[in-house]
Amino acid sequence: MYPLMLKPTVKDYLWGGSKLKTEFGFEAEGEIAAEAWVLSCHIDGVSTIVNGDFKGKTLNEALEIWGDEALGNRAAEFSYFPILIKLIDAKQKLSVQVHPNDEYALEKEGEYGKTEMWYVVDCDDGAELIYGFKSQITKQEFEERIKNNTLTEVCNSVPVHKGDVFFIAAGTLHAIGEGILIAEVQQNSNTTYRVSDYGRLGADGKPRPLHIEKALDVTECKKPNFAYGQVGRVVQNGKDSLRELASCDLFKAYLLKLEEKFSVCSKESFVSLVVLEGAAKLTFRDGELKIKKGDSIFVPAGLGVELSGKAEILYSFV
Repeated sequence: MYPLMLKPTVKDYLWGGSKLKTEFGFEAEGEIAAEAWVLSCHIDGVSTIVNGDFKGKTLNEALEIWGDEALGNRAAEFSYFPILIKLIDAKQKLSVQVHPNDEYALEKEGEYGKTEMWYVVDCDDGAELIYGFKSQITKQEFEERIKNNTLTEVCNSVPVHKGDVFFIAAGTLHAIGEGILIAEVQQNSNTTYRVSDYGRLGADGKPRPLHIEKALDVTECKKPNFAYGQVGRVVQNGKDSLRELASCDLFKAYLLKLEEKFSVCSKESFVSLVVLEGAAKLTFRDGELKIKKGDSIFVPAGLGVELSGKAEILYSFV
């Protein structure tokens, strides 16, 4: 086994910008590159391998060949590939939305629910996002405010800054605001219930569908449960540092600030490395890879690699 360099699927959703093309070097057919699915086994956007013996194969195909050994014991316990990682460039604000938990999603959608973590890679001055409610409200008030277009009056609108972190548990109302570039680690699911889309029209000239009844079923109408913003314990490792972005039963995510050398090896889980800034060399037993901003690497469980250089890397596993 060897580290897999991945090519993402790029989505052209109407609210997206062009930074994923101009700053990260991702290929897109049109002008818009809203999302890059940089680690994905989801049917809606599978990652493709661009190096080594598996070049041209999908990540799914490689894992079918390698089996559970490449996933690691913890990841193999899941009945599906556990995580999906995206970079999101919101030139315009996203819809106000919510994701269901596993039980509801499996019953209604046939896939697992969606808990996620946002790390703000960059943002415009004055950028804001919606994260839960200002205070607890009833389901009845939630429904009424959706109907009379006053929902945002009770939403928790948060000014954001580079480096902010938000843990979006299933059931949390949320919306990324305009001018925000986010790295997202989430459950491997593509189920989203739109509550409001500000009357925007889709590519077909019609309003995009809303999912009010399902949103009413799953939304937690209260303040967020988790601390957010410039949070996350930082552990120094010589000149390098690891900042904890998220730690739950579903995934772990850290920001690695690489200044010198850092070793990566996990027998219990594969590791995902996504370069957010800078460049580095990744050395493993049979060779090395030069990696730069925008590169996504899947490191199989049990395979030791060493990183050297100066870079900021999203470091994730289960």
